[in-house]
Amino acid sequence: MQLTGMLYGAKLLRHVGFPTAEVLGPEATETEIQGLIDRCGEVFVKPVFRGGVGKKGKSGLIGRAGDLKTALAEKERLYFAEHRHGNAFAKAQGVTFEGAVPAEHEVYFSITDSTVFRAPTMTITHMGGVAIEELDKAHVASIPFEALTGLKAFVVANALDDIGAPPEIISPLVQHLPKLWELVHHYGMTTLELNPIRMAPGPGGRLVPVACDFKGGFDRDDPRWERLGLPDHLFAADTSDFEHEINQLRTYQGQSDVYVINAEGTILAPTFGGGANSLVSEVLGQDAIISSDFGGNPPYDKMRAVAAICFKHWLPQTNVLFVIGGKSNNTDIYETFRAMADALREHVVEHGPTPLFVVIGRGGPNVVRGMGAFVDTLDALGLPYRVFGFDSAISEVVNYAQAVDRWMKGGGRRQIAARLGLDAGA
Repeated sequence: MQLTGMLYGAKLLRHVGFPTAEVLGPEATETEIQGLIDRCGEVFVKPVFRGGVGKKGKSGLIGRAGDLKTALAEKERLYFAEHRHGNAFAKAQGVTFEGAVPAEHEVYFSITDSTVFRAPTMTITHMGGVAIEELDKAHVASIPFEALTGLKAFVVANALDDIGAPPEIISPLVQHLPKLWELVHHYGMTTLELNPIRMAPGPGGRLVPVACDFKGGFDRDDPRWERLGLPDHLFAADTSDFEHEINQLRTYQGQSDVYVINAEGTILAPTFGGGANSLVSEVLGQDAIISSDFGGNPPYDKMRAVAAICFKHWLPQTNVLFVIGGKSNNTDIYETFRAMADALREHVVEHGPTPLFVVIGRGGPNVVRGMGAFVDTLDALGLPYRVFGFDSAISEVVNYAQAVDRWMKGGGRRQIAARLGLDAGA
């Protein structure tokens, strides 16, 4: 789950006493907007997107206004703005008005779980306000730290000193940045990014770090995020009916992560394991209907429900049902395969047969028994199949599934339809 923008980001930061820019939401009155302009000189008008989507500034989706008329014009332009970045698409649902913060220095700061260091890692630069990947690495510090002891002030101080940060910004950052670890650690966050933090003059001329943009990621399986009292709709990004149904099945055991790659695809690939999912999604490309990870040893009832949803939405257009995963350590292959086979049989009983070629590749506990249960069902349904064991290279199994898909498109689907007694166009 991801959250972007200062509308709710400011509320989260106030939990730990971190200074933020003044923010008004979509419901702000003209009097309130004018008051913000009077106090801050000008306002930034930003669309509110659910979930996380980047590169809004470079797409011209941030307005700037020094008077009420311009602010309202920008509100009209951006209120229902649409934005696409990579595979992510989002439509705005309102705007925020954020008071300008005059500052000479801007800072980028983030805390994330690093797969390189296998530890929470602070990334910081005194050249914030831009995409961090565009900066010279000499100006960026990425420092892992112990989760048990947290982000200590000396870690921040040493990092800023190493990258040559201006001395006047070091002390204020050392005072405030460690607070952000409290937010990450106590509320189930996986990522927190502030860019920019503007170093605004405070009382007595001392600089104060002010957060002017917020991005956060949450582990939805960690109940600590619920302490924040955030409304559920914030994380209900634009999803298909299929994704919504699958996501309702999240339980304490087993994963049910899905993403529709191509609604016109022809290979339905329920995948087990994150590594297998990455490889399969990349190689299949637009042939794949979904990207999925159904690992985590799901119980029989959950796996049957997941499979039934997949079949309901996608089986009529599917050429290849590609059940694939690595060699499992703890997932009971018999339980998961028996559940999928039962769901397939129930779908055929209810909706009738469909021309389909099934490719299976898996390893792990009870794999032979599980494959036997699946194959018995496929034989009963009259469907062709090919089964690969744990000693087969997963990349070769993926290539085989693609070859079968090509054969199906080239006439194989008609042959199977005829064998099942269906119309050739089925």
